[in-house]
Amino acid sequence: MGSPHRAGDPCETTLVPTEPLTKTVLGTGFSGCTISRSSAEIRGNPEYMGLSASNNRNREDSWFKSLFVRKVDPRKDAHSHLLAKKEDNNLYKIQFHNVKPECLEAYNKLCDEVLPSIHAEQNYPCELVGTWNTWYGEQDQAVHLWRYRGGYPALTEVMNKLKNNKDFLEYRKERGKMLLSRRNQLLLEFSFWNEPVPRDGPNIYELRSYQLRPGTMIEWGNYWARAISYRQHNREAVGGFFSQIGDLYMVHHLWAYKDLQSREDTRNAAWQHEGWDEVVYYTVPLIQHMESRIMIPLKASPLQ
Repeated sequence: MGSPHRAGDPCETTLVPTEPLTKTVLGTGFSGCTISRSSAEIRGNPEYMGLSASNNRNREDSWFKSLFVRKVDPRKDAHSHLLAKKEDNNLYKIQFHNVKPECLEAYNKLCDEVLPSIHAEQNYPCELVGTWNTWYGEQDQAVHLWRYRGGYPALTEVMNKLKNNKDFLEYRKERGKMLLSRRNQLLLEFSFWNEPVPRDGPNIYELRSYQLRPGTMIEWGNYWARAISYRQHNREAVGGFFSQIGDLYMVHHLWAYKDLQSREDTRNAAWQHEGWDEVVYYTVPLIQHMESRIMIPLKASPLQ
């Protein structure tokens, strides 16, 4: 090999051989032939000069992109097994119902009449965790959170039983007349978060939803396993969940506050704890999109 030849970017060094370089030409009617070129000919040939400059640019682009592409560590287990609570096998369903504005009052009344009966039915392995209207955020929206004790088998059992529940079928029929759209997600709860339990009011609730970059859920969990201790002082932490079906790599954090000023004061106080700034600094790059809803509980909600 000869001495290095500097081409293109002054930061790039390309080694060009002094021995003949063999180029293979394949085309129609040819089985293939070889053409030999010396390094001197290559230096003076615009075709080869273009190839060298192109290779340099490709290497520059790859290096530049590597600064912004997060490398994901290989895992030997699903993040649901690593992050979820294992002792209780709870599955959660969150529902978002966008209601016709003129029907919101009737919709709320219907939910207050029917949802508690499902919650109280001993033969259904499910519980109504909370039900709300969005106050700030997406307007004329209802949010319902259900817990299924026993995981997917419990969900399937409840669904099958509700198919024969005349009151529920009538509820769905009436509800359909009032809705513009609806969507849901199936969730697991983070092992380091509180399990949502009924609480007295009055409270407002904030649902903060984060769409994470694929492959970053473990990293998010590692940081928040420490961060949650900074947010327990006013009992504001209600529950933390991550999606399994629906929008994937979605995280939901549910918080409770006495009012909006209490929310402001509590969030500001977190910055006084050493380590909170580090959590924010390292988790923000993991987020693709985030949304905050301020919600008011309905009368039937166990979370008041």
